Amino acid sequence: MSNAAADEATELHKNAAQDVIAVDSDDNAEGTVNRLDAHTGDGIRHRAFTCLVFNEEGQILLAQRAPNKRLWDTSWDGTVASHPVEGQTQEEATEERLEEELGISPDQYSDLRVTDKFEYKRYYENAGLEWEVCAVLKVTLEDTSLDPDEEEIAGMLWADYEHLHDNPEWYRQLRLCPWFEIAMRRDFE
Repeated sequence: MSNAAADEATELHKNAAQDVIAVDSDDNAEGTVNRLDAHTGDGIRHRAFTCLVFNEEGQILLAQRAPNKRLWDTSWDGTVASHPVEGQTQEEATEERLEEELGISPDQYSDLRVTDKFEYKRYYENAGLEWEVCAVLKVTLEDTSLDPDEEEIAGMLWADYEHLHDNPEWYRQLRLCPWFEIAMRRDFE
């Protein structure tokens, strides 16, 4: 990417200047790459996570991605997804994103855990792609107080997780993010 193109991309997308961790198919780190480069062209396989947030009644919190997101804008995620940075564990990165996106602090839960990992590659319109080795984390909120950042989250709703899984056709209008659909399908296998 040229310097001018990188500067323009950074202006348009605040996270474009960040690096993500490139990985092989077994999630072994292969150095860092620019986040925008990892999500354009043919893409670069990189480490990511998605965290499924539940309440004590077993409902999942679905979060609608903000309209300013470059990929899967206004799609519904279950619940946050992002990328750890070099030197950061999946749990540390997840704790950070829960707080930044939803205002959820670690004192609201005690069971954050990694439950799965998978690789996937999906293209989004003409805007880019995700090619990730994605860890799945789960957490149950003991305190469901939320303070969403409107730059990250456009909407929120609690849904019965099992009902959502068993009746995906009833939720099509939500346009679920592909990584969440994969994580949910694998969770029930």
